[in-house]
Amino acid sequence: MYQSPVRCLCSALPGLCCAPAAAPPSLLLLRSPAARRAPPPASAGAGRGGRRAPGATPRTGCPMGNSSSRLYSALARTLSSSAVPQHRDCLGQPDPAQLDPIDPKDLLEECQMVLQKRPPRFQRDFVDLKASAASGHRPIRVMQWNILAQALGEGKDNFVQCPMEALKWEERKCLILEEILAYKPDILCLQEVDHYFDTFEPLLSRLGYQCTFFPKPWSPCLDVEQNNGPDGCALFFLKDRFELINSANIRLTAMKLKTNQVAIAQTLKCHETGRVFCIAVTHLKARTGWERFRSAQGCDLLQNLKNITQGAKIPLIICGDFNAEPTEEVYKEFSNSSLNLNSAYKLLSPDGQSEPPYTTWKIRPSGECRHTLDYIWYSQHALNVNSALGLLTEEQIGPNRLPSFNYPSDHLSLVCDFSFNQDPDRLL
Repeated sequence: MYQSPVRCLCSALPGLCCAPAAAPPSLLLLRSPAARRAPPPASAGAGRGGRRAPGATPRTGCPMGNSSSRLYSALARTLSSSAVPQHRDCLGQPDPAQLDPIDPKDLLEECQMVLQKRPPRFQRDFVDLKASAASGHRPIRVMQWNILAQALGEGKDNFVQCPMEALKWEERKCLILEEILAYKPDILCLQEVDHYFDTFEPLLSRLGYQCTFFPKPWSPCLDVEQNNGPDGCALFFLKDRFELINSANIRLTAMKLKTNQVAIAQTLKCHETGRVFCIAVTHLKARTGWERFRSAQGCDLLQNLKNITQGAKIPLIICGDFNAEPTEEVYKEFSNSSLNLNSAYKLLSPDGQSEPPYTTWKIRPSGECRHTLDYIWYSQHALNVNSALGLLTEEQIGPNRLPSFNYPSDHLSLVCDFSFNQDPDRLL
């Protein structure tokens, strides 16, 4: 069951690095017996170009490289430093002085070594959406993704066409990291994060991100044996691009009652432009029959964001798994809000008015589910969408749908490049 962050980190570190022979005994014990018995990993020269032979078993053992892993010293320091106190507030930030930076190329190489026997990552291309002259400033890349909580994927969601082998955390986390590293977001918004303290914060903080996590009060992950703690929303932004002005954790209400769904809203200042904007991440209630509940949650979130943005004076980007199709009331509330929001992925459609046909596609015992549930909303007169990452095709997803050996989640990642409108007074 759920352990303290320190114990979680210790138990999960075998999936992040291998302890060299000269490491202290306390670090050698971090590896599982299976990992200690496993042979060294195959040569990195094999790459990920070759596909798995039918019936082949993924390589077991220490999944983040051999004893000379470039990440070992940084990860080991996480254990020995005060960066992971015995009892840690979910919003607590590690001491930057205790953290060694990681080169993202090195981390990507380590992930690809782990994934050698998995099929190669799918090719997705950005679609240029901005017709006007390019801004003189670098765009802000925002990534939205429900990464699938490990406890839910293995213990509750019952993806009948997905082999349990494909859900092994030691490899699935490398698929998640590979996706993030491939698109290099300036801001990363995640849902269903249940490995925040032992994976995402230790690694992403070393990649230069400031990290915030807000768990669900009654996470369903806690009902799964040997879980890694509650899942929740997480927000990451690059410290060399932005300064944190304000941060708010929002527990959403519905019909005046506190609910199990949460949001994070942070006001950031862009170092390059001096412009201030708000970024929010949320995950609304799931399942059919809860449409009115989601609508109430959406209204509460919008009211909170109106207060934070001073009635839309501050530009806004909202990322989330809304668990709602575009036909639902909560979608209409966001579309018609006084915050003047638009959904970025509508711009991929020929008329600019239609959402993608799907952002999640899975097969459960009840049947096949293909829905559009994930969105990136933005202040349409304050921000421009320069480009958006195209979705996976049905052929790429394959007949067994998601997740799979190729793709780590049942939801697709969404990525957009934003630029500020050149007229700072033209916000509405």
